[in-house]
Amino acid sequence: MQNRRVIMIVGNGTVADGAAAAIDAADLVIRFNDCRSAGRGGVKTDIVAVCNTGRPALSMLGGGRWKTNEPVRQAREIWSVRSGVKFAQMRRALAASHPDLDDFCDDYTIGFESFARATGRKHRVIATETHECLDRDLARFEPPPYVVPSSGLVVIADVLSSFASAGDDIVLTGFGHSGWEWHPFAAERRYVDALVAQGRLRRLPQSSSSDLFQGA
Repeated sequence: MQNRRVIMIVGNGTVADGAAAAIDAADLVIRFNDCRSAGRGGVKTDIVAVCNTGRPALSMLGGGRWKTNEPVRQAREIWSVRSGVKFAQMRRALAASHPDLDDFCDDYTIGFESFARATGRKHRVIATETHECLDRDLARFEPPPYVVPSSGLVVIADVLSSFASAGDDIVLTGFGHSGWEWHPFAAERRYVDALVAQGRLRRLPQSSSSDLFQGA
């Protein structure tokens, strides 16, 4: 019987005070893109989930700093958050509605796959079905028009639906639910709050006390 794991999903927002020890004690730690959460948010990094389309992907693959970033070097897996199929389907409509995002759907998945292979890591692409299911679930929270959910929310949805085992403790920190105007952050916050209320995941408390380890 598989042991219950603590899976810590650490966004690039403000991390709970005193959270580093709890994060580093988790069985598995997922960070995002350039892993700005590392440091104050501990050092352990098992998976780096990347935005593999558009300018963020080009910046990570092209500059060299991302590849030598210590959390990236430490990670055992690279996850490409955005489905190339899904984003290819979006391109025509997005060109009409948001012409300034002309490179938004450019797909650099092969670059991350090649990097992972060359450095002995596993590479995984989050499935189109995860994106489509998440869009349907978000509709219940009446978001205004948006382009795509945030990478953080896509990873949360994927971990719950495809990656975690029954009984795993899914813990969030570093999620401020704010940022780029075309992510539906208010609806995302309500979506996550609903998952917390259902007991499907929990947020790391904003405390430096031993409460950080509650439920772990």
